[in-house]
Amino acid sequence: MADYIIGLTGGIGSGKTTVANIFAEQGVTLVDADIVARDVVATGSDGLKEIVTHFGEQILSADGGLDRAKLREVIFNNDSERLWLNSLLHPMIRESMLQQCKEAQSDYVIMVVPLLFENGLDRLVDRTLLVDISPELQQKRTVDRDLVTAQHVKKIIGSQASRAEKLSKADDVIDNQGEISALKCKVEALHNFYLKLSSNA
Repeated sequence: MADYIIGLTGGIGSGKTTVANIFAEQGVTLVDADIVARDVVATGSDGLKEIVTHFGEQILSADGGLDRAKLREVIFNNDSERLWLNSLLHPMIRESMLQQCKEAQSDYVIMVVPLLFENGLDRLVDRTLLVDISPELQQKRTVDRDLVTAQHVKKIIGSQASRAEKLSKADDVIDNQGEISALKCKVEALHNFYLKLSSNA
């Protein structure tokens, strides 16, 4: 059971998934908020049942699963509906993530949370790690990867905590503006550091 939790975060296009996967190669268990968020509204889940009770059957796709595009449409311009949805799902996601951390077999566990600081989930972890790149590189990488407009990426970056704010809150920072080989060295050094911290916890 892992008693030591590292919260890994970074803005869109920063490379946090790449960093998380390098930690996984060292045998570290990952608990990914995005995967958990999908699981709590999977077909047959309590989360989906409550959403259907609240919004009606039109929120379902033809196969009986959640139609995310429709749900986004419903909550996009409606603050009270968005708040309702968040107050339903956030506790479910938090509980599921903590349960997975408890069950992890590695010496410590990495909790991968895109909005770690924004959603106050840094309170659940022992230490925070930020994957940092410049906004310009962030924009370029996301446009290339997701085939979206620069305008769209700017909007997403604007909705997240500022780079300065995240840098001021993070315990550890990985600069991911260089080559993958350099990134691997940085992650391996942090892995050894976290092993020491977790053995003293």
